[in-house]
Amino acid sequence: MPIPVTASEANMGVFGNDGATWRIYAFAVADIFDSYQLAAAWDEMFERPGLARHPYQAMLTALEPLDPSELRYRADQLARVFTDRGVTFDHAGEERPFPLDLIPRIIDALEWDRIARGVRQRVLALEAFLADVYGPGQVFADGVLPGRVVFTSRNFCREAAGLSPPNGVRVHIAGIDLIRDEHGELRVLEDNLRIPSGVSYVLENRKAMARTFPALFTEQHVHPVDGYPARLLAALRAAAPPQAADPVVVLLTPGVYNAAYFEHTLLARLMGVELVEGQDLVCTGNKVFVQTTQGSKPVDVIYRRVDDGFLDPLHFRPDSVIGCPGVLNAARRGNVTIANAVGNGVADDKLLYTYVPDLVRYYLGEEPVLANVESYRLDDPEVLDWVLGRLDELVLKPVDGAGGKGIVIGPRADERALASLRAEVAAQPRNWMAQRPVALSTSPVLIGEQLAPRHIDLRPFAVNDGDDVWLLPGGLTRVALPEGELVVNSSQGGGSKDTWVLADDHGAAPVIAQHQTMHAPRARDGAVVMRNSGPASGEQQ
Repeated sequence: MPIPVTASEANMGVFGNDGATWRIYAFAVADIFDSYQLAAAWDEMFERPGLARHPYQAMLTALEPLDPSELRYRADQLARVFTDRGVTFDHAGEERPFPLDLIPRIIDALEWDRIARGVRQRVLALEAFLADVYGPGQVFADGVLPGRVVFTSRNFCREAAGLSPPNGVRVHIAGIDLIRDEHGELRVLEDNLRIPSGVSYVLENRKAMARTFPALFTEQHVHPVDGYPARLLAALRAAAPPQAADPVVVLLTPGVYNAAYFEHTLLARLMGVELVEGQDLVCTGNKVFVQTTQGSKPVDVIYRRVDDGFLDPLHFRPDSVIGCPGVLNAARRGNVTIANAVGNGVADDKLLYTYVPDLVRYYLGEEPVLANVESYRLDDPEVLDWVLGRLDELVLKPVDGAGGKGIVIGPRADERALASLRAEVAAQPRNWMAQRPVALSTSPVLIGEQLAPRHIDLRPFAVNDGDDVWLLPGGLTRVALPEGELVVNSSQGGGSKDTWVLADDHGAAPVIAQHQTMHAPRARDGAVVMRNSGPASGEQQ
């Protein structure tokens, strides 16, 4: 469905393909950025009021001629198109169009190179970690990681011990969440190695934005994102058992009531594979078959979007009706590959997150390219006492949480909430970790008919085929839409931006210098070990 263009937009050439769209800003009647006020955080678009960062200068010039009401009109049209196309998500039991802001996030080639190197490094280290903990356990013998960190994790899966995937890949798809802190330094917020979602919005956002700003895409040389389905399919086929001459891949979905069902259907269609539910699969003789109208056919790779606990009722929850009984036995026999692998959740544990810098050094012999957010391990009694006395200064997270659920931002919590949190943490310290508050970077977002700063993060998607870890150039920029909100997850009512990665040196700028904010002595594992000092920052995460 084409997006209509207003007469004034057509006259200005903002949506034309003349190769010089941005040069007509002299005819502007208003500047939509006149009322934009920088927040008390790093702004992705502006160095200071009125001065755009280098990658954004062409975009700024193209947007300045637009009247705010026209921009609002465009955004409303996009929302209607998303609803018609089924680009929705479930929030509080209601299907809503996934909010897409019209101001893209732009990353120059130099910074993207650093992001790509950092994410690849992290994925490879965690891949090696998973092979080790479900195999020989050398990381424990060498004293790099206490065994209790892994074996007390709710996501450690004993059923996966000794299970070796055909091409050695357990993390076929990863989503590594990044933020930019107050100093402009990119940091890893968390790792998602089980069932990372959101890539469908990356693909749909790009289609919508390409219709809105076609000339800018040509002039700025923005990397395309439409190669993701082919890359993903190639990685899944590469993971098939060696005896599969022409691997059959299926995408296993929990069904139409899952919040990410749109993504499941989109990826299955774009990859050209069967979208199946648990009832469509049968395991016989430790081999998996899919029932089709032409009869049953063998399955070599299952790209599952079903949690471990529901995947196989013979090994996990016996009441599950959305999995396939016996599929884990088939995987152990080497007859089918499950992607991502069963048991990856132990690497998502937020206590394990504090050890990842050391895991990079141990497995790869390299220094981490991307730093963690300063974090506090509550399994140390001294650290626990220090944290319990400063809950109003810190951010507390459940170690197995996802989607922003359960996070308590101390500076914003009331006394009652803090008292309840103190009791929970004191009773079960292994279930929690603490971080210093971080002011996530902001970006201009259209709120009503005005642009205002809102906090954002970035989820790059990495695909591992066993030979290379490839990053989708851009990823999902998530936006916390309410003013001052720091939780960006769509499950909490967040939105998104299209993420443009510029090719070559178009819009390139010097790489941001790293600033290490230290509020306490740091252990070699990258976590902060506290004694008599603590975070002085009043910023919020």
